[in-house]
Amino acid sequence: MKKIQFTYLLSGMVGICLFFVSCGNDKGQAQQAPQAMPYPVVTIPTETVTAYTTYPTSLEGIVNSEVRAKTSGYLTDVLVDEGQKVRKGQTLFKLETQSLSQDAAAAKANVNAAQVEVDKLKPLVEKNIISGVQLETAKAKLAQAKSGYNAIAANIAYATVKSPVDGYVGSIPFREGALISPTSQVPLTTVADIDKIYAFFSLNEKAYLDFIETNEGKTLEDKIKNLPKVRLILANGSLYDQEGTIETINSQVDPSTGTVSFRAVFDNPNRMLSSGYSGKIQLPKQYDDAIVVPAASTYERQGVTYVYRVQGDTLAVSNSINILDRVDNIVVVKDGIKPGEKIVAKGVGKLRDKTPIVAQPVAFDSIAKGLDKVFK
Repeated sequence: MKKIQFTYLLSGMVGICLFFVSCGNDKGQAQQAPQAMPYPVVTIPTETVTAYTTYPTSLEGIVNSEVRAKTSGYLTDVLVDEGQKVRKGQTLFKLETQSLSQDAAAAKANVNAAQVEVDKLKPLVEKNIISGVQLETAKAKLAQAKSGYNAIAANIAYATVKSPVDGYVGSIPFREGALISPTSQVPLTTVADIDKIYAFFSLNEKAYLDFIETNEGKTLEDKIKNLPKVRLILANGSLYDQEGTIETINSQVDPSTGTVSFRAVFDNPNRMLSSGYSGKIQLPKQYDDAIVVPAASTYERQGVTYVYRVQGDTLAVSNSINILDRVDNIVVVKDGIKPGEKIVAKGVGKLRDKTPIVAQPVAFDSIAKGLDKVFK
């Protein structure tokens, strides 16, 4: 009888223990339920946005003239310095002319002798004392002597090297005493007119067609007139303070590179730019009334871009979007979300689809900083 009572007692105690364990598990599960956390939320606006596409460019003065010697000789005088402003016809260099001067003196003597011979024969021909053939022969020798003298005189003149254009002197690789030759690969210097600067750059065929088609005009000339101003980023990353104008487009595709060449011109009032500089051209593309979201509000998964759309102010729902462009700290959206809808502005990396949140509205500009660079 006692054994049976003990068995019932043991069974009851096990049941009580299971009851308390079950209650403990229910309480633990209740504690593990996700709690709604506060997240900043922005309302999607539409804005007019200007995006810029960047291309490498090389710069040259509108006139970039190489200065070369037309005769050989030793450099005796360098009369200008690098960066100096010069006028057309101003003497830049002088070459040694001593040997040429001696040759010129001998050639001049030959001219004088030939002239004396002609003068002597003229009266004799007039009196029919000698044949006119002798006079013509003397005249031919005089012409030959003058030609030889003129050639030497020209070489002497070539020894004085003058500027072919108005502009600024470039680098001067030669100094006094250097032997100069017309066949030298390196010029004496370069004189460039840099009051305006040309910027040369190229677009591939697709980019060229996309860029041209967005501008008004029936002909290429009309479209060039309607092209927007372009910007120049200098080699140090700073933005040049003058906007440029695209002047010419070579619409033929270069078969070796598959690109179309452009030339833009920039004013250079302070001579900040010079021939040989490099930089980057920025071509603008404007999106009118575009849907924009902060870049910080997006995330990517398997090549698809998402935002967390706020549903009912309490639930963050994963929402894919299609992107037109990225401009600084914002994303220009093609579709996938509508103006006026709300998205989670920050902290999207901590969320999962259909996560409960406490929406805290914030200003769009406070998230998408740098909008003054892209919004008009």
